[in-house]
Amino acid sequence: MKKTILALFGVLAFIPGVAKAHCPLCTAGAGALAIGAAYIGVSTYVVGIFIGAFALALALWIPRTVKKKYIRYQDHILAAIIYVTTIVPLLPLLQHFTSFNVYWFGEYGSFFNRTYMVNRFLIGSFIGAGVMYAAPYVSGHVTKLRKKNFPYQGMAITFGLLLLISLFFQFGL
Repeated sequence: MKKTILALFGVLAFIPGVAKAHCPLCTAGAGALAIGAAYIGVSTYVVGIFIGAFALALALWIPRTVKKKYIRYQDHILAAIIYVTTIVPLLPLLQHFTSFNVYWFGEYGSFFNRTYMVNRFLIGSFIGAGVMYAAPYVSGHVTKLRKKNFPYQGMAITFGLLLLISLFFQFGL
């Protein structure tokens, strides 16, 4: 009897389960690809757009795998933590800045009239997250207009929007 139970546990140990973790290795791999893309000339905005979309997709997916709710707004808190822990480790590796000038009142150097430096990767990651967040709503609107879905509509719209925004930032700015 003991041998049967041990054999059953031995067999069950080799049945693969579903991974329910935010893999640091995946983030490092995405970061390595982002650095490689920036090295070959892809705009840091574009790299940020795709990494931001990746981070938000993880941030929206992983909290749904936690069935028990321990605190209020648990899904939102986990999503924010996952997004931040995906983006922030890549910031030191992708430090490309751009400047913009603000001239509102008075002379240069006052509070309102300054040159501000912003991280292009960080701006791109916010844009990518926004596109990823808006894509299901766009897909729903397309479904309303057509009265049906086309195959892989959600993925096609998401990737299409990311591609259009990326092409704009790569060649338009």
